[in-house]
Amino acid sequence: MNPEHSPVNPTSQAGLRGPGIFLAQFMSAEAPFDTLANIAQWAASQGYKAIQLPTLGTQYIDLARAAESQEYCDELKAVCAKAGVEISELSTHLQGQLVAVHPAFDALFDDFAPAHLRGQPQARTEWAIEQLKLAARASQRLGLKAHATFSGALLWPYIYPWPQRPSGLVEQGFAELAKRWLPILDCFEEAGVDLCYEIHPGEDLHDGASFERFLEAVDHHPRAAILYDPSHLLLQQMDYLGFIDRYHARIRMFHVKDAEFRPDARSGVYGGYQGWVERPGRFRSLGDGQIDFKSIFSKLTQYDFSGWAVLEWECCLKDSAQGAAEGAAFIERHMISKTQKAFDDFASVQSDEGFNRRLLGLPEA
Repeated sequence: MNPEHSPVNPTSQAGLRGPGIFLAQFMSAEAPFDTLANIAQWAASQGYKAIQLPTLGTQYIDLARAAESQEYCDELKAVCAKAGVEISELSTHLQGQLVAVHPAFDALFDDFAPAHLRGQPQARTEWAIEQLKLAARASQRLGLKAHATFSGALLWPYIYPWPQRPSGLVEQGFAELAKRWLPILDCFEEAGVDLCYEIHPGEDLHDGASFERFLEAVDHHPRAAILYDPSHLLLQQMDYLGFIDRYHARIRMFHVKDAEFRPDARSGVYGGYQGWVERPGRFRSLGDGQIDFKSIFSKLTQYDFSGWAVLEWECCLKDSAQGAAEGAAFIERHMISKTQKAFDDFASVQSDEGFNRRLLGLPEA
């Protein structure tokens, strides 16, 4: 399979846009993070042009209402426009997690579901699937072209092949994952929105190989796309720049998040059950880690990525307020306006087929 040639319906040709900010880590009952109007004004004051909205609960957006009411969606857009920002995408990361949960994680993930569904895995899954379908219609009404989510995980407890995995276990796991996601992907196809899975440890779609398995299982669905976050690839010691070369046709969203990996004699990729500060692999605020963002922005520009560069703040050391304040300027410095002409156009010469044949020493046609 050659994922870079996989057909994904194109989004707007506006090119790379930014800076945007993902609001999940900033939600609070305290102002200015308590309402959509307040947090939109705060984001604009920090230099952001767009906000990516989490949809669990109704603090910033009522997903069910947005799926059914164009008037309500127009009101949401007007609130953001008044503040000086727009909505870049919606997020159902937590609902997507609940589409597929291994029983080992039932208790840990139950809090993501409404209280009346806790302890009922099947009902919880059905609710999560319906949430994703609502998100497709809400995104369409808001005029959005991409949506962020997690794949969930049925196979994560078996990530390391010891004890030996039974023959067919992985194939059956991806078949079940595809069975749950295909109706959702079809709903996103009807809405004209790309469904972007964040490639993330803890999800069955955690690297390129697992994403390719999923693509095969959903018959290369045109709406199955990638939310590219290099921090998760660095912590797995992957080639996060080569990832863009291989999968750029499926990359439809971009989280700008930094990380560092400093292995030592005590622990490495697995982290030794240590907290975030002690782990060799740590998330950091923009510019404090090891990610080569100049090369990332260059590659995305090279491949005509058309979407938002969205800060996701997660740092084990720096405060979120400082990370957000520094993030907008960091993204701005890395934005590239793609050139519309070659640097050596001034030296170009007029030519036609006859002239080219003479240059090659070929007889006239």
